[in-house]
Amino acid sequence: MSDLSVLYDAPGPRARARNTLYTVVFLGLLALGAWWVWGVLSDKGQLEWDLWKPFFTDSDIWTTFLLPGLWDTLVAAFLAMVIALPLGAVLGIGRLSEHRWIRLPAGVVVEFFRAIPVLVLMLFANEAYAMWTDLDPASRPMYAMVTGLVLYNASVLAEVVRAGVLALPRGQSDAAMAIGMRRSQTMVSVLLPQAVTAMLPAIVSQLVVILKDTALGGAMLSTTELLGTVSLISANYANLIAAVTVVALIYILVNFLLTSFASWLEGRIRRGKRSTGTVLVAGVGDALDAERPGQGVVAVGGGAVGVGAQDEDKEDRAG
Repeated sequence: MSDLSVLYDAPGPRARARNTLYTVVFLGLLALGAWWVWGVLSDKGQLEWDLWKPFFTDSDIWTTFLLPGLWDTLVAAFLAMVIALPLGAVLGIGRLSEHRWIRLPAGVVVEFFRAIPVLVLMLFANEAYAMWTDLDPASRPMYAMVTGLVLYNASVLAEVVRAGVLALPRGQSDAAMAIGMRRSQTMVSVLLPQAVTAMLPAIVSQLVVILKDTALGGAMLSTTELLGTVSLISANYANLIAAVTVVALIYILVNFLLTSFASWLEGRIRRGKRSTGTVLVAGVGDALDAERPGQGVVAVGGGAVGVGAQDEDKEDRAG
């Protein structure tokens, strides 16, 4: 029974043999594809050591191009994340409001900016800053890139927050309101803490999207981010393929570190929730005792269990 899944039955001997065959075929095709790419690059002379040597022997290529570009990418992504996360949470909560004058404007903002491509938002922000502000032309593209990332990703994160809260059982909010909590208290103290764990994978995926979308600023706004260094390296070292490969590996490493941290944080949150248990001896318990004498309430991991009445029922049945 331990091999069974809720979604599908455990594979039998034939299914396991078929899965093994599919795996071998896939790995074989993957190896053939890699061998073909290797051969094409070799024929074009893209694997010559002279093209890759600067990344291992010339420190200037890192201090002049790659590391400053990586720093600008991380700064832009960090600013966009720090602003988009709370803004998305506010918009998501606003879409769940009981008040139409809050819910409707929040919905319009979310749907409007979610429907526009992030690149269009960057270009529009760049032109808006050029016409209506006196920002330094050298720093204006960075502001425009962060603005576009914030507007788009905050709208997407708002939908993530709304879906995460709505996915919780309705009994959670009903129980909170039954003990006298206001709707705002219920949202902040009951619903959001429980929804965070469910929302975390989607939130992390969107943070990775933010990091990768900084490349759009380098391509269209000529910001000095990581991808923008490819053209500079290629112009100085004539190694476009090598530069693109190294930059792609840096993106993979940074995103891997981000997702690894998020996985660790998610596991820590889940373990913390499993290990918490609270005995209610006042407040809720006293209120219920006044209504139903002889009953106590024990909250374990967010659930409440009546104790005294169960003991009385056992005694009645024994008698």
